[in-house]
Amino acid sequence: MEKLERMHPNRQVWAFILIAFFSQVRSQPIRYSVPEETESGSFVAHLTKDLGLQAGELGARSARVVSDDDKQPLQLDRQTGDLLLKEKLDREELCGPAEPCVLHFQVLLEMPVQFFQGELSIQDINDHSPVFPDKEVLLKMPENSQPGTLFPLVLAQDMDVGSNGLQQYTVSANSHFHILTRNDSEGKKYPDLVQDRALDREEQPEFSLTLTALDGGSPPRSGTVMVRILIMDVNDNAPEFVHTPYEVQVLENSPLDSPVLSVTARDADAGNFGSVSYGLFQAPDEIKQTFSINEVTGEIRLKKKLDFEKIKSYRVEIEATDGGGLSGKGTVLIQVVDVNDNAPELSMSSLTSSIPENAPETVVSIFRIRDKDSGDNGKMICSIPDNLPFILKPIFKNFYTLVTERPLDRESRAEYNITITVTDLGTPRLKTEHTITVLVSDVNDNAPAFSQPSYTLFVPENNSPALHIGSVSATDRDSGANAQVTYSLLPPRDPHLPLASLVSINADNGQLFALRSLDFEALRAFEFRVGAADRGSPALRSEALVRVAVLDDNDNPPFVLYPPQNGSAPCTELLPRAAEAGYLVSKVVAVDGDSGQNAWLSFQLLKATEPGLFSVWPHNGEVRTARPLGERDAARHRLVVLVRDSGEPALSASVTLHVLLVDGFSQPYLPPPEAAPAQAQADSLTVYLVVALAAVSSLFLFSVLLFVAVRLCRRDRAASGGRCSVPEGRFPGHLVDVSGAGTLSQSYQYEVCLTGDSGTGEFKFLKPIFPNILVQDTGEDVKQNPKCRNSFVFS
Repeated sequence: MEKLERMHPNRQVWAFILIAFFSQVRSQPIRYSVPEETESGSFVAHLTKDLGLQAGELGARSARVVSDDDKQPLQLDRQTGDLLLKEKLDREELCGPAEPCVLHFQVLLEMPVQFFQGELSIQDINDHSPVFPDKEVLLKMPENSQPGTLFPLVLAQDMDVGSNGLQQYTVSANSHFHILTRNDSEGKKYPDLVQDRALDREEQPEFSLTLTALDGGSPPRSGTVMVRILIMDVNDNAPEFVHTPYEVQVLENSPLDSPVLSVTARDADAGNFGSVSYGLFQAPDEIKQTFSINEVTGEIRLKKKLDFEKIKSYRVEIEATDGGGLSGKGTVLIQVVDVNDNAPELSMSSLTSSIPENAPETVVSIFRIRDKDSGDNGKMICSIPDNLPFILKPIFKNFYTLVTERPLDRESRAEYNITITVTDLGTPRLKTEHTITVLVSDVNDNAPAFSQPSYTLFVPENNSPALHIGSVSATDRDSGANAQVTYSLLPPRDPHLPLASLVSINADNGQLFALRSLDFEALRAFEFRVGAADRGSPALRSEALVRVAVLDDNDNPPFVLYPPQNGSAPCTELLPRAAEAGYLVSKVVAVDGDSGQNAWLSFQLLKATEPGLFSVWPHNGEVRTARPLGERDAARHRLVVLVRDSGEPALSASVTLHVLLVDGFSQPYLPPPEAAPAQAQADSLTVYLVVALAAVSSLFLFSVLLFVAVRLCRRDRAASGGRCSVPEGRFPGHLVDVSGAGTLSQSYQYEVCLTGDSGTGEFKFLKPIFPNILVQDTGEDVKQNPKCRNSFVFS
């Protein structure tokens, strides 16, 4: 055996104990003996040495002494390994007349399970004197009895056994009788009075003798009884029983005063010498308390309830006496028949109230069952419900272990109420139920689980810092610290995302907060991962994806791309006087940095030099003539166009257009009225060349600005992750989605050609070429027309 001095209780190793158990039961019992009446606490033996164990091993292995009886006469000092008497023992009370008097016990070691059988022999001491049942015995003798006749006398009882028990009888000195001590088949010693001389009633009608009973103790003890002998007239026939011995069986549950049997004796004499009376002969107290006999009929009846478990049979001596004083002896053997009147008993030796989940086969309890009945009434069946993950295993005699059949799962079931049922095989069957409660302790075997694999949160831009933007939630099926969840932000997959400066999370409840104000135009959406960890050992973790979408706020007013608003000389739109109503004069191009409704733009003619001559299309910003031009219309016109978005509140911007009316393509410029006389004097060709150079320079500058605007719009579109979307069904149909292209939903091409061979250097302002679909981003917003020298096409 291994040394167990440093072994700590570990209930998970009981499975190994059960496998090796049967090899751990000692086959031969250890035997000890003590004298009766030894004081409690007296030393019996040193078990550690006798069992071949190491010092301290009994305590380490939770040793205990288990007795077969209800009383526990022995106790074990685990520290010293000494076996001590728990109480003073009385051999006569424990064993009665039985010899030897042996108490059986077992030494149970729990970790690992091991049994040792033991026997304690109680040695008798001479502490009882022989006792006669009566103080005086009356003996009637016929006067014609012959010398050598034996007359049985009353039996003395000595509760001691062996040499301390009753050994011999003596009688006081006299000339007619002596005592003969004889032994029967059961070892009892009976005194017989032997007649030495013939009797003469007329000479001496009565004798008084003292009968002494001696035991074999040192010094011997004795008891006396007075024997009174009456000499009777001649009666030469003694009663004789018809049957002897009588044998009868009586159920132990027979009611009181129920008849057991009737005995019959006959006497050949006549008259008074032939009349017979019955009585119990030399009956101990137990017999007198249990049975009675009718003196006339010889019927034996029950006076006290029988108990098979205490006394299984009775031997009743009966006497039949005639009227002349002669008697005959008979024997009645009464067998008590067992009935199933004792339910099985269950006693726990060891119990484990809590078992960790996922543990292998574990011993829950060790218990013993017994039934005081015999035969089938004492045979037992032990069982538990079938729907539980536990099994019963017999280990030694009537000892059983309750073990787990498989690892338990606390999340499926945290508590088991196990009812152990012990049923005997008697008729009717009796059973005993014992319920134990087993708790399943938690093991950290479940990771936290988020309520959903991903979360989408919406945050308006320009939010206040520390704004609560949403929450994540995770639960853990474990309990206690294993179910306490803490949240954290995981490192972002995008190394350029400054997650630590954007959001924070409450580690206790999973609430998310925006750390700073967000700008939709700079960051429209971002995503990160959130981790949840329990506080088990080791901790288990899980993660979820969080997407944050920034909602646009109307914080950007419209920005006009054309005509350019860079503080340079205003751009002048040329309008032939022959233009009809609806002629396209120019197009206001504007964009808005916001998105959705906040980026829907509408156009309105806010101010004009001549009201009613021009109109602005509200949905695309096209400036067209509202009526045909007349001779009286001024040559120069100034238009103020208001560009407004659809946000709440709406933001707006205004732009100024300069329109110059020309009388055909040979007169591209008309001087102001106050400067006409001075310019009429100048050289017309020089003026036209200067104007043409200025026009070409303006067109080139406009093209460069348009190219830069397109590039900026493309970069903004790439930063926002795609084109802006337009909600349907909410906004009026006259609004236009700018989506990075402003109001240029169509492109228009104009061709201006400087005719150098005309001799006058004048511009030819041709009509617009067909409108194109959306301008392709080729990076060439200004193209040279090969058909015309010094001509440009702009869109």
